Amino acid sequence: MSEEKQEEYESGGVIAVKGKRASIKCLNIIGTIEGHNLADNTCKTTKYEHVLPELVRIEEDDKIEGLLILLNTVGGDVEAGLAIAEMISGLSKPKVSLVLGGGHSIGVPLAVSADISFIARSATMTVHPMRTSGVVIGVSQTFQYMMRMQDRIIDFIDRHSKIDFEAYKKLMLATDEIANDVGTVLFGEKAVECGLIDNVGTLSDALCALYKLIDDKKIDKNEEK
Repeated sequence: MSEEKQEEYESGGVIAVKGKRASIKCLNIIGTIEGHNLADNTCKTTKYEHVLPELVRIEEDDKIEGLLILLNTVGGDVEAGLAIAEMISGLSKPKVSLVLGGGHSIGVPLAVSADISFIARSATMTVHPMRTSGVVIGVSQTFQYMMRMQDRIIDFIDRHSKIDFEAYKKLMLATDEIANDVGTVLFGEKAVECGLIDNVGTLSDALCALYKLIDDKKIDKNEEK
């Protein structure tokens, strides 16, 4: 394996793409978002300890002009996913996300963290209340903590999409959508209709939007000079 290819594999799924119009990076968020605990070794995972340093590198590298985020995730660790979403939203460089297959659970904040979000027509997003696993101390403080954490997630989505806090919470707590669970499954067009995602689109649509953001930023810099 060449050194360049080896670096790509070691960079946590972040791959450089030199296009005709700009140099961009492609971040793949796939499978389970892994947090402080290791996921089952049969699962495909996105490891936040790999992604966060790569996002710092993207921000600091003058040669990189934009970021394309491709999502096909079942969700995973809430704090790890929210940390990645906050890092993406805080990048000064243009960024566009595209949900392919699924952008479920904590994948929702990741999808809306970009400047412009797209979803494939066949893709889905599952919105549901926050869950936890393992030993839980059955006291009111535990419940209050989970509610505050859930509100942090909804607040992030409210700030980075066109859906408001109460509308998203209503989707999250719906009881007539999923047979054995609470929440809502949104298909491509429905995710756009409710204001969660900006556009239904394809890879070429997402790239066109990203290149336009990059071009607009170059024009703004030239005007400032």
